[in-house]
Amino acid sequence: ALDSGHISSAGLDVYENEPSIHPGLIDNPGVCLLPHMGTWTVETQTKMELWTIGNVRSALEKGELISRVGEQKGMSYES
Repeated sequence: ALDSGHISSAGLDVYENEPSIHPGLIDNPGVCLLPHMGTWTVETQTKMELWTIGNVRSALEKGELISRVGEQKGMSYES
């Protein structure tokens, strides 16, 4: 749509194959490329810090995380 002129410009902060960015987007003067900044607010950063502290505390005290990701399935956090 950008190349055909159907869309004259675009601002993007998420890319199909991150961290790689398609060269056509980089070379297009109608495209503004930004880092993903959806979590760059004081409020969100504070909530993320508190969540992380809670995860570390849970791992140390209970041997499990509050928000385990798939790659951590079956991992033990006992000290």
